[in-house]
Order: sequence, then structure tokens, then C-alpha cells
Amino acid sequence: MTPGHDFFRWQQPRLMLTHLRHRRFSVAAGHRPCEDRRVMETDRQPYRPLYTQIQEALVRRIVEGEWRPGELLPSEQALALQLGVSQGTIRKAMDALEAEKIIDRRQGKGTFVAELTQEQSVYRFFRLSRPDGRRIVPTSGNETVRLQPMGARAALALGLEEGVPAYEVLRTRLVDGQPLAFERTVVPEKFFPALDRHSLLPNALFTLYQREYGINVVSTDERLRADLCDEQDAAYLGLSRGAPLLEIERVAVTVTGERVEWRLSRCNTNLCMYGITLT
Repeated sequence: MTPGHDFFRWQQPRLMLTHLRHRRFSVAAGHRPCEDRRVMETDRQPYRPLYTQIQEALVRRIVEGEWRPGELLPSEQALALQLGVSQGTIRKAMDALEAEKIIDRRQGKGTFVAELTQEQSVYRFFRLSRPDGRRIVPTSGNETVRLQPMGARAALALGLEEGVPAYEVLRTRLVDGQPLAFERTVVPEKFFPALDRHSLLPNALFTLYQREYGINVVSTDERLRADLCDEQDAAYLGLSRGAPLLEIERVAVTVTGERVEWRLSRCNTNLCMYGITLT
């Protein structure tokens, strides 16, 4: 099928907050805006489970910058008092947020907004392994970052208009110094202004998104297909034209359901296998 053909329908994220957009707020020191209990009473929707409404209210506060990655959240009792609901409802909402990896519960310490480390980001979203099953921790090489109009394929996957300003990141992913994959990443400039100011991007881009732009990626949708090496692949991967490749097309989704990154990886199947655990 041609790249522009709508051969995929990206799955809707499990947590739907389509009425929210990504925003960053400056919160004055010592100021912690909270949901007014009366507002919560007014906003309640009887046809939806209360815990899902509380879940969305908590996510909204994270998105708006009230709680930053790595920050300790109020106790379940304190949140129940703020929002005018039972601790059981708060606990159920927190269970859902933990399942979405938006929060991190630490025994004896409390509950924190999840914070991605480089290693966590790689292991959580990178599903390639060596042929013998060992994990791969890729490194990056031959990096190019440029601002240009977004192409049709990326725009279709991200639900945006073709031609909007976007950053394209081209880089080779290496394992043991050998080219494993040629990777093209496209992100909207409106979400990641001045991305090209970084002299060298980190190995795991999701950590940069979180720390520099306040954008938390919680899930990815991937599509796989077998393909053959073209001239550009050959230049980056050191393979012959026509050699077999694994193509991985991926869209990254935030806590608010925004699709913020399109990535296409062209992988040398002599060096890797794709693995996923189903439960």
C-alpha cells in the first residue's frame, strides 16, 4: 500500500480526555490550586462512573502543571476531602492511574507523579531484542534535526493537517556499534518549540519530552510490516538494496489522548527480533 493510504486506524487511548489540550502553566511558589468541591458536584455526570470522573480531574491537574513529574501527591484522604468523594473512590481512580503508568506508588513513601528515566523509557517502549532473546539498549548516531512542513504520512497518523510546521529527527540506532535501525521521528513544532536548540538529543526522546516540555507519553500504537531495503536505508544501515527489513510505524500518545510523535523505524533483521508480552 502507498504511504498515504489509510491502512491503519490508530487505536483510541484508554483514557479519553479529548476536551483537553496540552498546556503549561507557571504555578507560583506555595500556590496549589485545587478542585473546588462544589465545582466537582456540579460537574458530575451521573451516567459515568464517579471514579473515572475523578481520574480525569486528577489527570487535568497533572497536565496543568500543579503536580510535576516526580512530585509527591497528596494522600488519598486529603484528595477525598478536596474533591468531596470517598477514599474508596479516590483509591479506585488512583488504581486506574497506576495501571496507565501516570503515577508511581512507593511503599512507605507515598504516591508520586511518574517520572521516566532514560532506562525506563527505553525498556518500556523499545521492543527489539537480540536473536538470542537478550535485551537491546540502543545508542544513537548520525543525528539530523530539521524544521520542515509535515509530510502526508505523519500528518495522517497524528490527525493533523499536512504541511504544519514539524521537526524531523533522522538518526541511526546502534547496537554494539553496528547500525540496527534507521529511525525517522516527526513531532509537531507547536508541542516542541525550539527542539533543534539541543546540540545532541538524548537516547530516549520521551524523557526529554517530559522534562523539557511537560509532555508525558503513556502509550504507543505500533504497526509492523516486512519490507525491502531502499537506497536511503542502505546508506544508513550499510546493507544492500533489496535486503529484508522490518518496518515499525509508531504513534506516541499522551495522558490527554494527544498524538504527539510519529516514528518510523527501518530495522536490520539480522541483528534483532521484535518481541511483545501478551497478558
